[in-house]
Amino acid sequence: MAAPVEPWRLLESRYSYQDRWLKLRSDSVRLPGGKTLSPYHVIEVADWVNVVAVNEAGSVVLVEQYRHAVQHAMLEIPAGHVDPQETPEAAVRRELLEETGYGGGTWHALGALHPAASRFTNQVHSFLALNVRKLGEPRHDASEQMRIHEIPWTDFAARLRSGAFRLPEANQMSTVFLLHLKACEDSDPAISPFRL
Repeated sequence: MAAPVEPWRLLESRYSYQDRWLKLRSDSVRLPGGKTLSPYHVIEVADWVNVVAVNEAGSVVLVEQYRHAVQHAMLEIPAGHVDPQETPEAAVRRELLEETGYGGGTWHALGALHPAASRFTNQVHSFLALNVRKLGEPRHDASEQMRIHEIPWTDFAARLRSGAFRLPEANQMSTVFLLHLKACEDSDPAISPFRL
């Protein structure tokens, strides 16, 4: 058996920037071989949530919005961040309602992954929401200009399989993959149709 991978030893840590969205931490660490690495930047942010929301008609509810960092409008599954003292499920239910006006339905946790463990401290929590229904109008922040799309799951899945469409964010594609894995292993007839 190989020896376990050794952790880095933290020598010093300081915050070089922080606001309500993120903290940039600059660490000095000693590597297992004895070499010091400084600075090693770590970004502390809140956990994120994603949801594949399927309405009562069997369509996936998507949002289209402009993403300034990459300077493109993107078609995405509803997503957001977890507020302090909020559970991931409460956060994702809130985000779905705020972004789309949809809610209710039956919810299934799909798992949590680290979106970029080399620099980010957070996790992204993925969910499936079945039979969601329109409960009201979306409530967007001033920076959010969203267009709602509803695509039948069969069309959405076929476009993913053919390569004609990809969700542009890797963490959102991982949510779809986690849904596929759950659908492959779950005997619930409400979930098994979501295999890709």
